Amino acid sequence: MCLKVIAQYERAVVFRLGRLVSEIPKGPGLVFILPCLDNVKTIDLRTFTFNVPTQEVLTKDSVTVAVDAVVYYRIFDPVMSVVNVEDANRSTRLLAQTTLRNVLGTVDLYQLLTAREQIAHLMQDCLDTATETWGVKVERVDIKDVRLPIQLQRAMAAEAEAAREAKAKVIAAEGEQRASVALKAAAMEIGECPIALQLRYLQTLSSISDEKNSTIIFPLPIDLLSLFHQAYSSNVSSAGNPPSEGTLRSEDLPPPPPHPPPPPQRASGVHPKSSAETLDEALI
Repeated sequence: MCLKVIAQYERAVVFRLGRLVSEIPKGPGLVFILPCLDNVKTIDLRTFTFNVPTQEVLTKDSVTVAVDAVVYYRIFDPVMSVVNVEDANRSTRLLAQTTLRNVLGTVDLYQLLTAREQIAHLMQDCLDTATETWGVKVERVDIKDVRLPIQLQRAMAAEAEAAREAKAKVIAAEGEQRASVALKAAAMEIGECPIALQLRYLQTLSSISDEKNSTIIFPLPIDLLSLFHQAYSSNVSSAGNPPSEGTLRSEDLPPPPPHPPPPPQRASGVHPKSSAETLDEALI
């Protein structure tokens, strides 16, 4: 008979002549073993962590992505982990790879990028259900990284930029609309009170004069502007009215006299005679 020391985080599964001695694992502490008759399997009950190798996965919307994951698990039943499976650790690692492929194949790219926690919980439930008969408890699954193709990254970046620009334009348009409404209301209030308009005029002159520049401003009275506006309105109204009965129209004027006929042209080379030459010819 010999003794074997079992640590606090370990349990011993004893087989005697190929048969399981007890359904309850032994330990921690000293365990009595019969040499040449007993075979002892020591099981570690601590939590193990392993990285799932990078998997090239085809999503539901036919996009190829590379995904990394981390799995945390522990053995809660040492007897089942020895009797029901050859190597619980290796089997759990291989099952995690296939489960990752199967789960990610049922979701599209948008869900993969925005709902990682839900996908990780779904993967944890699938692994936990499959490894329960092995005495393995999957405590947590995390999706570390999702790598997209370069072309897809550029397309998504362009789409996001276009969406941001469209949103900015909408916000700017809404701001202009609100500003126009406020400006219209202010103009109506100022129009109802001429004193307020004059006060605003003086405030504008004061703000311009405070600036350090060489600009010379000649203020124009507001009353003069109103007179110009009234004169312009009266001219427009008079231009649009038909002429009165006493008004002389262009149709009532007589036609202009005809132009006198041009003098006859003389033959080339013949000079006109003077009055003296004409008188001499008559006397002769």
